[in-house]
Amino acid sequence: MADGADLRRMALALPGTTEAPHFDRAAFRVDRIFVTLDAAGQTANFKFTPDEQEFKCQLAPDVFTPVDNAWGRQGWTTARLAAATQDDLQAALEMAHAHAISKVKRKR
Repeated sequence: MADGADLRRMALALPGTTEAPHFDRAAFRVDRIFVTLDAAGQTANFKFTPDEQEFKCQLAPDVFTPVDNAWGRQGWTTARLAAATQDDLQAALEMAHAHAISKVKRKR
């Protein structure tokens, strides 16, 4: 079982990650936002590829569900933190973080 404090700690431990407000959520980004956390610390929205989203939702449907709109069709996926393990969060954060790093930085 994880919570918003776990997500915040783990996200900020990833290289280059910063936190800033994003509407009614906290956003974690490197070059782009890769995860947001709701104000209550109960859900997080991760940016995956559509294939990764499908995999995560099949692997752990009690934790991951596609966002129910156009953002979801682009890979944005909601995680219920109370249903997630810290391993679930770490793997999801690392996956989303890798996509948020610009291609220029990845080549270094």
